Amino acid sequence: MRVIAGQAKGTKLASLAGSATRPTADRVKEALFNILGPQLAGAYFLDLFAGNGGIGIEALSRGAARAVFKLSLITFT
Repeated sequence: MRVIAGQAKGTKLASLAGSATRPTADRVKEALFNILGPQLAGAYFLDLFAGNGGIGIEALSRGAARAVFKLSLITFT
């Protein structure tokens, strides 16, 4: 997983181990940020269900002023 655009373009991000999580595909991130476009500059970005934080980090890389990450640990029994 990597940052696909902005100041941190190309930065690799660690992914969570195991098959219970799946990182967001690059083309999905690209589509999301194409929709958000210039509205992202200087915005506050909320990354719910952040996982490894890839979406929020991408938002910061593309000009968001701040990002808030909502993380929760889920255990399976």
